[in-house]
Amino acid sequence: MSMTEVIAFISGYQTLIDAPVRTQTTVTSVRRTESGYAVRTSNGHYQSRSVILASGACNQPHVPLLQTTIPSTIRSVTPFDYRNPSNLPEGGVLIVGASATGVQIADEVQRSGRPVTLSVGEHVRLPRMYRGKDVLWWMEMSGVWNQRYDEVDDLVRARRLPSPQLIGTPERSTLDLNTLSSIGVELVGRLASVRDGRALFSGGLKNQFALADLKMDRLLDTFDEWARTSGRDADVALPERFAPTQPPASSRLSLDLRSGEIRSIVWATGFRPDYSWLDVPVIDAKGHLRHDGGVVVDAPGMYALGLPVLRRRKSTFINGVEDDARDIVAHLARYLAKAPSRLELA
Repeated sequence: MSMTEVIAFISGYQTLIDAPVRTQTTVTSVRRTESGYAVRTSNGHYQSRSVILASGACNQPHVPLLQTTIPSTIRSVTPFDYRNPSNLPEGGVLIVGASATGVQIADEVQRSGRPVTLSVGEHVRLPRMYRGKDVLWWMEMSGVWNQRYDEVDDLVRARRLPSPQLIGTPERSTLDLNTLSSIGVELVGRLASVRDGRALFSGGLKNQFALADLKMDRLLDTFDEWARTSGRDADVALPERFAPTQPPASSRLSLDLRSGEIRSIVWATGFRPDYSWLDVPVIDAKGHLRHDGGVVVDAPGMYALGLPVLRRRKSTFINGVEDDARDIVAHLARYLAKAPSRLELA
């Protein structure tokens, strides 16, 4: 779906359910009261017995502290600042991070004529299409997306996995590191530190590639097994495997940021939620909401939706939040049934 189609989809849903949506309204504070929660906004104050936090997990860019050690002659931008290559100075661009955002920006900037160096750490590689179907169709149909949070072996790690290297285009083309290498993007290891104006990259780039390829092939094996056992083999194309990610012949371990080769850095190093308005002690030391499958810990009547692997692996997707919402609403209904609800505009 294009941006326009997504906007129309959400607007149509609002119309369909006749929701009292308050646009252009900023929540400035949520705090506990004796009867529930006091919600302050730029357009009025509310009292409620319960609150659902659906503000998402990508409210602000996460930039490592070593950003402060970058020479002042280099312009630093985040994906929130970036609009297109013309926003960047002429000259080389270092992009830090090779998840969905990083590879998309690297592709666009390289094609604009600016040379790109892409710093690659842990990443998730997926083909856009597999056996004639969109990879997200496979994720849904095979049940991978529906794996519950209480079935995941390492939930903390699952919730912090990088986003897959996918891009949405009408052609449903695959965008991976091989594609970027083929158009001239230079691949280097994870940015480990900056010392005396030199960016230092970790070794082991080949191992990072091999691990991402291994995980992708295991996932494709899961798809193939589902197609075979469900009798769907005849409905899709034959199984296929993709070329391994090719490491560069030699990978730089350092880059002099004072030489003029690099004029700007894009920090595609992930995103974080923003809970600065939440005046309830439910945030841990790392800034994450403490919740059990969307039921906020130590805050009766408070819930969350739209966070990574909230209740299922698909929790952050538009088509994934529906099942989570049904579970949360069921819990909420039981909570509200204990006493009369109250929702007032103060």
